[in-house]
Amino acid sequence: MYFEYGENEITYLRNKDKKLSEVIDQIGMIEREVDTDLFSSVVHHIIGQQISTKAQATIWQRMKETLGEVNAVTILSADISKLQSLGMTFRKAEYITDFARKVHEGVFDLEAVADEAAIKELASLKGIGVWTAEMILLFCLQRPDIFSYDDLAIQRGLRMVYHHRKIDRKLFEKYRRRFSPYCSVASLYLWAVAGGAIPEMRDYKPKTQKK
Repeated sequence: MYFEYGENEITYLRNKDKKLSEVIDQIGMIEREVDTDLFSSVVHHIIGQQISTKAQATIWQRMKETLGEVNAVTILSADISKLQSLGMTFRKAEYITDFARKVHEGVFDLEAVADEAAIKELASLKGIGVWTAEMILLFCLQRPDIFSYDDLAIQRGLRMVYHHRKIDRKLFEKYRRRFSPYCSVASLYLWAVAGGAIPEMRDYKPKTQKK
């Protein structure tokens, strides 16, 4: 399943920004996979911190094989040492158990919560920071207006498209206002640019001088 967007979002962004319109023309529609299961998305992010994607996938596979379905009930039925034996640290096993407990007790529900409140709620979980919370809102809940200042690739994409040397908070907010309410789609294109989707575009960040 891919992040859902279409002509409405594209037309809006084209009309708002000539340079982004040119980027959209060159790249075309972007298919970015989403994980619409909030519980597995949060657990995935906690597992994946500071380890490779391959290691994350291995631990996730072990969890599915050991627990069957990965949900609040199956995680709470396993103790922390059992989760640890799957290849994660004690701290991550603790964070996942804490999250499962909150879900099981019904104190964690984001479905009808506005973006800012949802980010705050997610970031209050052990092992989840603001950037991770924003990525969960975009790639799991498919919120349409997410634009992460803490995402270095988005900052890089902005520098490349608009020839900036540096993106400070004030400049970033200018683009957020311009792209809203479809910042998530703008983010997809900026990530693509940052990843080299348009080879002739370069990063205008000043090179650090060697001492």
